[in-house]
Amino acid sequence: MRTILLSIVFLIFFIISIPLFVIEFIIGLFSKKLRAKIAQFIISSGCRVVLKVAGTKLKAIGMDRVPKDRGVVYIFNHRSYFDPIICYATAPTLAGFIAMDSLKKVPFINVWMIFLRCLFLDRSSLRKGLKVIKEGVKLINEGHSIFIAPEGRRNFEGDFDILPFKEGSFKLAKKSKCPIIPVSINNADRIFEKQFPWIKSTDVVIEYGEPIYIDNLEEGEKAYLGKYVQNIIWNMLKKNHKVT
Repeated sequence: MRTILLSIVFLIFFIISIPLFVIEFIIGLFSKKLRAKIAQFIISSGCRVVLKVAGTKLKAIGMDRVPKDRGVVYIFNHRSYFDPIICYATAPTLAGFIAMDSLKKVPFINVWMIFLRCLFLDRSSLRKGLKVIKEGVKLINEGHSIFIAPEGRRNFEGDFDILPFKEGSFKLAKKSKCPIIPVSINNADRIFEKQFPWIKSTDVVIEYGEPIYIDNLEEGEKAYLGKYVQNIIWNMLKKNHKVT
């Protein structure tokens, strides 16, 4: 039943989005930041509706830990299609995602991602990858935050695990010298992936950790920043983990 209701919700949102695209396009001619703010308000509201219909009981922790006066890099563990929905339902700052380049070709979704100022990464091209980092630094310097999943893909390993974090995922934080916010998401894969193709009512916990300032770290921690942040998120996951 929830799967059918969610399909109806997505259809309604698709229909509503058509006139919103026109309005957002016009606003973007004058201010991309204002367009992003309005887009995030719309998407965040829509994400909360989706989670409500899905029967997801979402507990959000630590949003007050995130600096509001500057852009940050959010680093999160990735196990579900619902992760971005959970992130946007709770994001305490204006933010986009670094996403796979293939999503740029997905109709409807790609337009909202462009309005949200998401960045599309083509892993097959070093030149394009460097361009994404440069664009990301510019966004962060403008006060726009970015979500990154350093595992590189959704993690299907085991029931409660994290794939190794790719060190290259931290170049954006290093070059922009912005704070890193570790983000742990518990149980998101139990909404959909664990019982594909059905939607299941689930308790989900997202926690935003204390900011990590790279300049304050020991040299060994800087050298293996991915491992350092992964351990923090792992401990957050263990703390919030519940067997369901």
